[in-house]
Amino acid sequence: MIEYIKIGSVEIPRTAALAPMAGVADRAYRLMCRKFGAAYAVSEMVSAKGICYGDKKTAQLCSVADGERPMAVQLFGAEPEFMAKAVEIALRYEPDVIDINMGCPVPKVVNTGSGSALMKNTDLAAEVAEAAVRAAGNVPVTVKIRSGWDAEHINAPRLAKELENVGASAIAVHGRTREQFYSGEADWEIISQVKSAVKIPVIGSGDVSNLESCLRMYNETGCDLVMIGRGSYGNPFVFREIDACFRGEPYTPPDVEEKMAVMLEHIRLILRLSEKPEEPAMHEARKIAAWYMNGYYGSAKFRGRCYQLASYAEAENLAAEFIELQKSRNAEI
Repeated sequence: MIEYIKIGSVEIPRTAALAPMAGVADRAYRLMCRKFGAAYAVSEMVSAKGICYGDKKTAQLCSVADGERPMAVQLFGAEPEFMAKAVEIALRYEPDVIDINMGCPVPKVVNTGSGSALMKNTDLAAEVAEAAVRAAGNVPVTVKIRSGWDAEHINAPRLAKELENVGASAIAVHGRTREQFYSGEADWEIISQVKSAVKIPVIGSGDVSNLESCLRMYNETGCDLVMIGRGSYGNPFVFREIDACFRGEPYTPPDVEEKMAVMLEHIRLILRLSEKPEEPAMHEARKIAAWYMNGYYGSAKFRGRCYQLASYAEAENLAAEFIELQKSRNAEI
């Protein structure tokens, strides 16, 4: 029996959501993960100032396809007035949720005072969130944070409470500091502490890559929803596995034929949604193709070849060759 959580008035199955990932979780990626059972998705990070200054690419990132819902548009910025205006513009695309990024660790974001830099200035973080909440009206606003700036400044529970006080409808917590980036292990205890600090839903993130780790995060942190990021690389099937478990239905892991079929479907979707000609669009698909081959015999060589792909026909041929390699390897064992 599937349970649901509510972010504002938005109902989301309590299974697993797809995390926002700049440069990865584009529309094709989100649609594939939603098809395989992701309960919820968040857009790539969008610059609040970029929207306000009419940046074309930024505006494209805000649009929401029917197959992506429920979905949040994620904004980043450190100036309340720009954030409020950006929210007003983003609402034209009718997102289900507005999400504010206060967790991105990359220097080009942090150096503007945005992303995880806001965890060092909690008063400003609260002002940014409050401006977004006022501008959003009835659309719920959520905030993505990290455990803190560094190991000496772990402040996620306190910041989460301040964000709740200014009207945030949910808090997503990645259990690493900014200084960790994506290294080391995520600290799930901090997610538990945030859950204890607030009454609004808490979304846990960090080091979830399969059903077992998803269930452990729910059990160990008490979070309301689990969010998966890098664990979905080449693996939208993780959402199918988790969804099947919560529905009490059987799950069959994908074999190499299914993995390659889904890889090719994913590439076709990238090509269809891209405004670029085939060859430059294939450049965007290369890393996606490589991820689907992880963990198989001879995959290192094939992943290298993925980064040379220039056409869909080449991807088809490579997938067929990869399947034959796995079959011949299995026949030898």
